[in-house]
Amino acid sequence: MTNPQIDYAAMAAQWRAERETTLKATRAELLAQLRALGISEVTAEYEGYGDSGNVEDVTVQPAEVQLPEPLATEVGDFAWSLAYHHHPGFENNEGGYGTLTWDIALDSITLDHADRYVECSHSYDEGL
Repeated sequence: MTNPQIDYAAMAAQWRAERETTLKATRAELLAQLRALGISEVTAEYEGYGDSGNVEDVTVQPAEVQLPEPLATEVGDFAWSLAYHHHPGFENNEGGYGTLTWDIALDSITLDHADRYVECSHSYDEGL
């Protein structure tokens, strides 16, 4: 039973606003670090299904720039958080997957996301 004193819509809106604030701060921190390394683009591939998931790969351009492992982990965490923010729960059941592409020079992110689903066609015939 739900508590009539709790405004769940307001709580959800507050959580969303808090996530947006955190994502903006993380984005600004990562942007400065990536620019300092001379990186022009970041691509992160993510996958989720069966109630879990992770970032499969993080690559950068120019390819000859080595992304330090701790920074690669932070970028992957940011990519996952941003995908989840825009597609909450995508890792459940059949899941979803996508690619985050971040143009570092323009600070522009493209999120190419797909959700998987099961489709059923059911019929019931009686007394044929």
